[in-house]
Amino acid sequence: MSVSFAPRRHPWLVAAAVLLLLAASGLYRWPAPVQPDDDAGGRGILLALAQAAERDHRLLAPAGSNAYEFYLSVLGLEPDDASSRETLRRLFPAGTREVEQAIDRGELDEAERELRLLRDFDADNYLLALLAGKLAAQRRLEARRHEARAAFLQRRQPVQSAR
Repeated sequence: MSVSFAPRRHPWLVAAAVLLLLAASGLYRWPAPVQPDDDAGGRGILLALAQAAERDHRLLAPAGSNAYEFYLSVLGLEPDDASSRETLRRLFPAGTREVEQAIDRGELDEAERELRLLRDFDADNYLLALLAGKLAAQRRLEARRHEARAAFLQRRQPVQSAR
C-alpha cells in the first residue's frame, strides 16, 4: 500500500482560478442577465394561446380558454395592437353565429357569457343588439314554460280536504 503525500487537487478550484484570470485579463465576459422582451412576456404568451385556441375552434368557449378572451387580454396589455384588433374583427361573424347557436340549443347562460365577450370588443354592433333581443325572448319563453309546467303539476295534485 502506497501513500501519496502530494496535495489533492480540486478541479473546481482550478476552473475557478482560470475563469478569474481570464476575466481579469478581459478575455472572458460574464454573461449579462437576460432581459425578457415584450414578445417573451405576457403578450407573446397570450398571442400563442389565442392562436392555438383559434386553431382548435375554441372561439368563445370554454370560458377562460378561448381565442376571444386571449385576444381581448392582449388588447388589455396593448390597446393599440392592430393585429389583435383585426383578428377579433375577422372572428366576429363566427362569434355571433356561435352565440345564436347557443341560444337555439337553450344554453342561455352560456349564450349570455359569449354575448358579453363580443360586447367587450364591439358594444355598439347592431347584430349584438339583435342577439340580445333573441336571448331575452328565449328567457321569457323559458319562464312561461316553467310557469305552465308548475301550474300543470299543481292541478294534478289531489286536493287535500280539511279534516
